[in-house]
Amino acid sequence: MADQTGTSALSERSTAELLKQLSDQTATLVRQELELAKVELTAKGKQAGVGAGMFGAAGMVGLYALGALTAAIILALSLSVAGWLAALIVAAGYGLIAGGLALSGKTRISRGVPPTPEQTVETVKEDVQYVRESAKEGRR
Repeated sequence: MADQTGTSALSERSTAELLKQLSDQTATLVRQELELAKVELTAKGKQAGVGAGMFGAAGMVGLYALGALTAAIILALSLSVAGWLAALIVAAGYGLIAGGLALSGKTRISRGVPPTPEQTVETVKEDVQYVRESAKEGRR
């Protein structure tokens, strides 16, 4: 009997009342969905922040490991040459690696600069020239 009362109550309402109710319910639903999205994005943002912090910590620990490895290489070389010379050899090796990477990076950057689509510019110029010639022929 509750179903019949609810159904009859809806059927007795005017279209305007039903549209107002629909509008109110839609607005409420949208607000609730936005709140849910906000909560979900906040949780995901916290997870991403923790992950980024872990990457930063991993980078720092990696630098410490590189320092320890450098010290080990210097100590190993110092068994056959003086300590200062071993440190100089390792520093020169790192300098050569850094120089090679810098030259390689410069070459890669020069390939991408200036960032203009040269081939596309050329084909557009050809298209414009073709249209001009076609227009001149059309006038004759």
